[in-house]
Amino acid sequence: MSTKVKIKDIATKTGLSITTVSRVLNGKADQYRIGKKSRQKIEIAAKELNYIPNYFAANLKSGKSNTLGLILPTLANPFFALIASIANTEARKQGYTLIIADSNDDIELEKMEVQQFISRNIEGLIIVPCGAEVEHIKHLNDQHLPLIMLDRYFEGWNIPFVATDNFNGAIDATKHLLESGHSSIVCIQGIKESTPNKLRVEGFNTAMEEAGIKNARIVGNDFSVQNGYLETKLILQWTERPTAIFTLSNTIAMGCLKALKEENLRVPEDISIITFDDHPYLDFLATPITSIAQPVEHICKIALRYLFSRLNNKEEETTTNNVLLKPELKPRESVKRIVKT
Repeated sequence: MSTKVKIKDIATKTGLSITTVSRVLNGKADQYRIGKKSRQKIEIAAKELNYIPNYFAANLKSGKSNTLGLILPTLANPFFALIASIANTEARKQGYTLIIADSNDDIELEKMEVQQFISRNIEGLIIVPCGAEVEHIKHLNDQHLPLIMLDRYFEGWNIPFVATDNFNGAIDATKHLLESGHSSIVCIQGIKESTPNKLRVEGFNTAMEEAGIKNARIVGNDFSVQNGYLETKLILQWTERPTAIFTLSNTIAMGCLKALKEENLRVPEDISIITFDDHPYLDFLATPITSIAQPVEHICKIALRYLFSRLNNKEEETTTNNVLLKPELKPRESVKRIVKT
C-alpha cells in the first residue's frame, strides 16, 4: 500500500524548506515573494509525487471549507437535475465544491440533510424546500449562514429567494389555451402546499375567471409522472372530456402523455396539452409540447452570485433578497386551434 505524500516529501525532493513548499502549494507564493524557479521546482515535484492536498487539514487551520450545499426535492425530475448541473458549474468557477443532497420530498429527511451539511462546515446553502415547514431554514438564516431558496419559497418570511413568476406564467399558459378556442380545460397540479403550485393554480383560476369560466377543474397532488398518468386516466373517464389539459410540471406532462397514448388519443387532434417547465426533450416528442419555460440558468446564476456576494462581505450587492423572473411561453404543436361556429 502506497503512503500518502506529504509536504515534507516534496521539501526533501526539491531541497527547499517545508515552509517554502507549504506557501507555494497554498497559493501564497506572491505574498511571500517566492521566486519563479522555486515555484516551478515545487510544482513539478508535487506532480511527479502525485501530491494530493489535505483540504480537511487546511480547512481546520483557515476555518473555511470552500464548500456549498444544495438540497433538492428530487434528482429524478429533469428540472431539478438541471438546477444541480448549473449550480455545480457556477460553484466550480469560484473554486468551491458543491455537495448535492436529495430530500425525496420528505421534510424530515430535508432537516437531517441540513444538519449534516452544517456538520461539514459548509459556507453557504442553496435549498429548494420540499414542505411547508420553515423554522429550520429560518434558524440558519437568523444565524447569518449565507443561504438562498430556489424555485420554492415561503411568502411573508424575510428569507432570500430566486424563483419564477409562477402566477403570471400560469396566466400566460391558460390564456394561450383560451385564445386557441379552448374553454373546457383541466389543470393537473403538483404538491398543493408548495408556493409554485399555489401560484400556478391561482394564475390558472384568475385567467379562467376573467374569461367568464367559474369553478375551473383542478386535480392531482404531486409533481410526478405517476400523478400525471393516474389523473389523466381518471379524466378520460369523465362524461364530458376536456379539450385541453394544463400540467403544472413537465414530469406530470410525461405521465399525461403516457395515459393518452394507452387510450389511443392523439395530441393535439383529440386533446391539447400545455405544460409548465421546459426541457429539450419536449422538442423531440412525436408532437412537440407547448410549454412555459422557466429561466433556470438565470435563476441559478443569480442565486450563486448572491451567495458569493455574502461570502465576500459585499453587502451592498445583496440588498435585493427576493427575485422573481419572468418565464417564457414556447408555442409548439400540442395546442389545437378550435374554430367555433
